[in-house]
Amino acid sequence: MSKGKSHMTTQDAARIQSSEARAHGGGVSSGSFAARAQSAAARNASTGKVSGGGSKGSGDGDAHPPSLSYS
Repeated sequence: MSKGKSHMTTQDAARIQSSEARAHGGGVSSGSFAARAQSAAARNASTGKVSGGGSKGSGDGDAHPPSLSYS
């Protein structure tokens, strides 16, 4: 069952781009789904439709647990 329409975020686009790059030897061609996702995410962020956080994870882009501090 669908949750409804959600906007592409920069983190969503990064996951898509990373997956496509791994599948194709490191490159992502212009016009690919990953490139279109990145474009949509940038457009959504610039128009205020999304704040850049992804649909999964904490949304802060930090891979370390919150209890750890790295300087």
